[in-house]
Amino acid sequence: MSVILEVRDVTRDYTASGGFMRPNRIIRALHGISFALEQGTTLAIVGESGCGKSTLARILTLIDPANSGELLIEGERIDITKQKVTPALRAKVQIVFQNPYSSLNPRQKVGEVLTEPLIINTNMPAAERRERAESMLEKVGLERSHYNRYPHMFSGGQRQRIAIARALMLNPKVLILDEPVSALDLSIQAQVLNLLKDLQDEFKLTYAFISHDLSVVRYFADEVMVMKDGEVVEHAPRDAIFANPQHEYTRTLLAATPIADIEKIRARQERRKALFEAAL
Repeated sequence: MSVILEVRDVTRDYTASGGFMRPNRIIRALHGISFALEQGTTLAIVGESGCGKSTLARILTLIDPANSGELLIEGERIDITKQKVTPALRAKVQIVFQNPYSSLNPRQKVGEVLTEPLIINTNMPAAERRERAESMLEKVGLERSHYNRYPHMFSGGQRQRIAIARALMLNPKVLILDEPVSALDLSIQAQVLNLLKDLQDEFKLTYAFISHDLSVVRYFADEVMVMKDGEVVEHAPRDAIFANPQHEYTRTLLAATPIADIEKIRARQERRKALFEAAL
């Protein structure tokens, strides 16, 4: 498989006020982060709040620059301090945020939410934009008739499906999934995760899946990268991480994580669906 996105020894610093009559302090949020994402795979980035996951996500999505190191997308070195982020480049990496209630503009209809990236980044005619948006709604398990509805008319799980559809409108190579199911009920989490797996297979997507929930990671990821205080303390295939964690911090995370069996949740949903259809 080919490498789609690569991070080489990336650091990120922030300046914090030192207070009255004191010099400002430099806080290093990321310490020499390195990894590669291969096409069609899922890398889970896990760790406690404040470990640098969201800072890394902002660099991957070309929102913030790194202070040092390299970011490569399809082999091209990207430095947003020295080059303009073109629509073609922006389209390659998209993000799905944690909270579907705040990531969608309540004043925009769903159709406007989905077509806005096309208006900004392409010259696609209006009719073609609408057709693509309606088709994408079907891809994520919604209906074409939802095109003219507002976000408040949907459940949390449906809103996250809309957010996923928006992220896919520009045919990205990589999706950064920033806690995409943590705000949803367990049964809805399973549905959204299964949708993401299906979309990955269909569109050959590559995922960087940011999470603190290791039970979800165990179901969803191919590889796991564990972060602590802005550093990578362990990076290995999923099964190796869960069967034989090498770092003490990884063992602590595993011991502190409640077990939620996504496969059992999915099986319960299928049994309920079968009983419902049998009763009709």
